[in-house]
Amino acid sequence: MRICIVSDSHDRGPMLARAIEAAIAEGAALVIHCGDLIGGNTIRASLALGVPIHAVHGNNLGDPVAIARIAHNSKGMFIYHGLDADITVAGRRIFVTHYPHYGHAMACTGDFDLVCCGHSHEPEIRQQSTVRDSQTWLVNPGTVAGLGAPEATWILGDLETMKFELRQTPD
Repeated sequence: MRICIVSDSHDRGPMLARAIEAAIAEGAALVIHCGDLIGGNTIRASLALGVPIHAVHGNNLGDPVAIARIAHNSKGMFIYHGLDADITVAGRRIFVTHYPHYGHAMACTGDFDLVCCGHSHEPEIRQQSTVRDSQTWLVNPGTVAGLGAPEATWILGDLETMKFELRQTPD
């Protein structure tokens, strides 16, 4: 299963939707948003694209009540987890948080196949050694909105092959 990993959309709904559309064109069937969504209107166009979206808080909460209301009314298409998420997708255990230091710590446990984080607006894809003498993928898609970064970016992931590729948000 291919997935789209995004973060730090900061109320830039059209950019978020364009990244998700591009991911769907490459076969993505699910979206993980690593926080700083900000407002409910940010997610509306993306929900219309028809793929499930999992999201967590960030440090810029914006309107979490409106976002939770949209999730409640989305018929399971938008799952708003709060501070962090521990989900299983296509047989892979995935942890989602906004903060890189928290993501790094959770990757070190060896409890997850993939840990996704955001916040820094700097993309990163790497394997992290764990306390179990194994490796966990740790990915940060940067900022889908391009704020404070040279490029607006997101990640296309393949959970079968565990390959992750950085992509630019389309104009």
